[in-house]
Amino acid sequence: MPSKRKAPAPAAAATTTKTPRPSKLARENNITAQEEAEIREAFGLFAEPMDGEKDGVLPIGDLRRALIALGIPPASRAEQAEFVSILDPDDEGFAVYSSFVAICALQMRTRADRASAAEQAEEVDEAFRLFVNHGQSQSQSRSSSGTITTAHLRRIALTLKEDVTDDVLRDMILEANGGAGVSQGVDRDAFENVLRRAGVWR
Repeated sequence: MPSKRKAPAPAAAATTTKTPRPSKLARENNITAQEEAEIREAFGLFAEPMDGEKDGVLPIGDLRRALIALGIPPASRAEQAEFVSILDPDDEGFAVYSSFVAICALQMRTRADRASAAEQAEEVDEAFRLFVNHGQSQSQSRSSSGTITTAHLRRIALTLKEDVTDDVLRDMILEANGGAGVSQGVDRDAFENVLRRAGVWR
């Protein structure tokens, strides 16, 4: 009697979805395959056929709408005019796909940089408030001078159970505010500079 054969195990590939590989154009512009797919979709919404251009061409009059569809519109009329001059230097009235991808990639990086900068600013604000308002009641917090003083540092040192002398606290203030004086304290901008010098942000 022939031995029974085992049913083949289901292929692992069937259960996992592969991440699409970026095209050469995507790699050249430092974007993901997903980002290029979004760009291609927005381009396709407005593209018109043209001989020699397999993706068609984008009428310049639709440039702003295509960028809005991607959530990356020009910040101003001047920026839009700059994009038009790059995409349509010969004033032919259209942009080709590869050039449109390059502009979109630039806008996507700019958007990411702005978001990152906004997040960093929010984190700096929160950290600064923690220093200034540490150990204070709400009414004291509202009347705070808006600078970090030796008194703030002393309260934090006590909370951390660190034995720090007044001389060291004064030196910390002077180091942070560039020697402007102990009474000046450390304002928010000087505080951010300290964090950047310490390598917390670039």
